Amino acid sequence: MADAKLFTRSKIQDLRDELRNASDKKDKGFARKKTALKKIVANMTMGNDMSPLFPDMIQCMQIQVLEIKKMVYLYLVNYGRSRPEEVAHAIGGFLSDCADRNPLIRGLAIRTMSSIPLPAIIQALVDPLRHALEDQDPYVRKTAAIAVAKLYASDYGKKTVVKENFVAMLRDMLADHNPTVVANAVAALVEISERSSDISLRLNATVAGKLVAALGECSEWGQIYILDSLLSFVPQSSLDAETLAERISVRLQHANSAVVLTTIKVILYLMNYMEDEALISQLERKMGPPLVTLLSSGPEVQYVGLRNILLIIQRRPAILQNEVKVFFCKYNDPIYVKLAKLEIMYRLTRDDNVSEVLTELKEYASEVDVDFVRKAVRSIGRLAIKIDSAADECVMVLLDLMKTKISYVVQEAIVVIKDIFRRYPNKYEQVIAVLCENLDVLDESEAKASMIWIVGQYADRIENSDELLEDFMFTFKEETPEVQLALLTATVKLFIRRPTAAQELLPQVLKLATEEAENPDLRDRGFMYWRLLTTNPTAARDIVLSEKPIISTETDRMGKGTLDQLLLHTGTLGSIYHKNPETFIRTAKPRFLPDSPALNSSSRRHLVQATALLNPRPTPAVPARPAPAPTAASSNGNGSRNEDTPTPPPPYAQLGDLDLLGGDDYQSDVPRPRGAAEDLLI
Repeated sequence: MADAKLFTRSKIQDLRDELRNASDKKDKGFARKKTALKKIVANMTMGNDMSPLFPDMIQCMQIQVLEIKKMVYLYLVNYGRSRPEEVAHAIGGFLSDCADRNPLIRGLAIRTMSSIPLPAIIQALVDPLRHALEDQDPYVRKTAAIAVAKLYASDYGKKTVVKENFVAMLRDMLADHNPTVVANAVAALVEISERSSDISLRLNATVAGKLVAALGECSEWGQIYILDSLLSFVPQSSLDAETLAERISVRLQHANSAVVLTTIKVILYLMNYMEDEALISQLERKMGPPLVTLLSSGPEVQYVGLRNILLIIQRRPAILQNEVKVFFCKYNDPIYVKLAKLEIMYRLTRDDNVSEVLTELKEYASEVDVDFVRKAVRSIGRLAIKIDSAADECVMVLLDLMKTKISYVVQEAIVVIKDIFRRYPNKYEQVIAVLCENLDVLDESEAKASMIWIVGQYADRIENSDELLEDFMFTFKEETPEVQLALLTATVKLFIRRPTAAQELLPQVLKLATEEAENPDLRDRGFMYWRLLTTNPTAARDIVLSEKPIISTETDRMGKGTLDQLLLHTGTLGSIYHKNPETFIRTAKPRFLPDSPALNSSSRRHLVQATALLNPRPTPAVPARPAPAPTAASSNGNGSRNEDTPTPPPPYAQLGDLDLLGGDDYQSDVPRPRGAAEDLLI
């Protein structure tokens, strides 16, 4: 029967009749029985409930045909948990198969029993599993090793594994002569170590050397298990790390991208324990070509590689410092690949290649994908901030792009130019006139807020700054809080710099912000400016017009300690999300770069202490502000203060009589709390 015909919805009784009718002697080779079982498995795959056939399936366990046993065991794994009483009747068949002469049947029985985490099954599995771990056939031993890890995943199974000392038997299997058995034992120990808070896998130099020696005879997934386990080896000398790194470096040429990434992960880990700069440079040169080769794979593999590369070059930029051209985008790249490449291009750009990169980014700004164009324009601005010598060239490119009059290009350019103004104060003031010519195309909140910030910051140098801000006032109520807050602050700056020009505009903005706005942040800032301007104009000038910190690209970089931690998860979801797995997987065990006498000074300086992250200091409570003395204006009839009555701000009329040269200093009596995160050694 063709496989497609098997996938048709069948009635339980019909399938039961087929199973029973196929039991006669005329069914040579159990052909009819196999067909009936295939129909049951097909219906089970389609989501149809086949559990009523449980007694009939248990009877099929007596047939000593491997193909039939596979289908029966698949059925038992699928429905065993939901029918614990009935699956107990299969224990006798399981135990019989565990002692079968055929190693395939023995291994299949062990695998199936370990996949049904019921107390009765686990208890019955103890003795067969112990014998299987010492079985003469390597297939049974490797299956039994994984079975131990499966048992440990359940609460009852965990107690059984500890009680029966199966972990010690797994440890002894690391010396097995069969590399596949070694790989499975390593995989089981790593899995148990990840799940347990009491068991931690630690390899010494001798065991690590034996595992590396078995790499050549393992399958590609066995190699991944062994390589990943080498993270449990803590070098006690630079020679240990250097020797191990050189031995596994041949795996960088493997065809499987997962093997390559895992090898790179281990080498990057071992580099933290090396002192020989020449050897480190040599290993960095070896890791470059395999990473570039990942870009010739499909887009999905490319993306995984790019996200890992982004982490790697932040910690070890020399690996790909001369390969920026490799990351230039192709016309047929998916958008997620293009965006990942743009970020890497930005990271790899230096003085000697910035012109080439800017030319490429300028071409990207003419693409049809809006998100990609925005990212390209923003990258140009970030390069101006990152590389001082290229700032002029970047600004010229941005001005050329603004001449296209494409709305989203112009708005994105304005956003990044605002950051350039903060990075280079008073250097590109001639650009302001060009920006003001494009006010009509602004329809996005971020671009409006950036333009308003520029007008407020340079209000004394823009002749019609009051008129420009007044134009934004007409749509104040319809704007987003981001724009409203920017307009409020810009108007206050204008008033402080040119009191006469903002004499009428400021009361309007304050009234809208404090009386008609629904956003609490906007109201609070409005009241703050209002009281500050009326009670202490000098302090208002010092606060509002204080010198802003010059922005830099340092905030774009992760700390080296954080990078070392993330690089321990290279090739996993953590390296794609750029987050440690314990932040999004409940059962994940944190990984830390372990301390050692061989840990080099650079890595030690940025070492993330496990105890600091697992037991952070509690955040100190903020002391309450002392209540002010009651006044006649703020007291109720019996002379006590009414807590529900806020202190009214000064009337708007006083804003016109502000003395910008006098006033008392304002000091806050609430100390800034120190967060626990500030105590981390990152």
